[in-house]
Amino acid sequence: MKLIRGGKIFTGKKIMEKGEILIGDDGKIKEIGKKVKVTKDVEVIDVKDAWITPGLIDAHCHVGMWEEGIGIEGADGNESTSPVTPHLRAIDGINPVDLGFRDALKGGVTAVMTGPGSANVIGGLSLIMWTGGSRIVDELVIKNPAGLKMALGENPKRVYMEQKKMPTTRMGSAALIREAFYQAKEYMEKKKKKKGKVGFNLKNEALALVLQRKIKARAHAHRADDIATFVRIRDEFGFDLVIEHGTEAHLIADYLAKKKVPVVVGPSLSARVKVELKEITFDTPRILREHGVEIAIMTDAPVIPVNYLRLMVGLSIKHGLPWDEGLKAVTISAARICGVDKVTGSLEKGKYADIAIWDGDPFDIHSNAIMTLVKGEVLYRA
Repeated sequence: MKLIRGGKIFTGKKIMEKGEILIGDDGKIKEIGKKVKVTKDVEVIDVKDAWITPGLIDAHCHVGMWEEGIGIEGADGNESTSPVTPHLRAIDGINPVDLGFRDALKGGVTAVMTGPGSANVIGGLSLIMWTGGSRIVDELVIKNPAGLKMALGENPKRVYMEQKKMPTTRMGSAALIREAFYQAKEYMEKKKKKKGKVGFNLKNEALALVLQRKIKARAHAHRADDIATFVRIRDEFGFDLVIEHGTEAHLIADYLAKKKVPVVVGPSLSARVKVELKEITFDTPRILREHGVEIAIMTDAPVIPVNYLRLMVGLSIKHGLPWDEGLKAVTISAARICGVDKVTGSLEKGKYADIAIWDGDPFDIHSNAIMTLVKGEVLYRA
């Protein structure tokens, strides 16, 4: 067992001055408090004057799927040969020794939601995983699958316009999504009536996970009209929806609050390289929270390096997002949006000891992660 002693602890629910965290051999937090009783054989890690937070969670990225420092050999995020590919599984395309995972640990990031890109209107199944501790992806999984990637807007239009096939318009993109879900719904009804005596269909099985609300639809949308289309489709089929990117989400914050749709915002540190990004601003997280929309903040790594997740939060705080809301956006709120808040995302008894230790305010550009623990193991030490 390990004892982290000293430092200011931000549990995700409260702040403790000079607290202690006892970590069991199973990698979970056994006790947390001002003073924890331990036996003499416990390894003590003294971090006096440090800031201790839950490990950060990047709620949308492509770490391991677009390997850094490698070209086409490491680009495995878009199967851009068919617009509807719900049966693809991110776990089969992730390389756990991608340099991005090493960078994540250096930046205090202990978990990432990673998955397919946005070339297809339905791209495949994403997962959330720890950022270190094994060379085998299966041993790093927190939840798999954790979401179904979908996309509207410029990306699928561009990819399939070049191939001269549907979709080439927003109408076409939405129609393909509807068609896929109606087919999956019919497939599920036939299976139920015929008690399983229906030809197996891998695509429909993947879509059924969303229709049964076992996982959430994770929807790539920048423009407000695309966001509204996804909400419209969600309401038609009754599944759970998360908007990803949400560049114009602040323009319809009241609507998203009314519809109870969470948004994973970012990466806001970007040039206006396409029309969909003309409204990009770090004000988005603040405005959404002011309206009661639950948010997470992302890097979209490798678009922005995953170790700069805390910088995305710091700039959002500079634009008015309260500090504690910034922390939640990359810890407990991110975990809740990703469906893993029962096991990680805050420092609580019974949860995994996913911990980042800092030499100051983690959202101050001058601060650094001095230690990162995943499931109680020290995987990075400055």
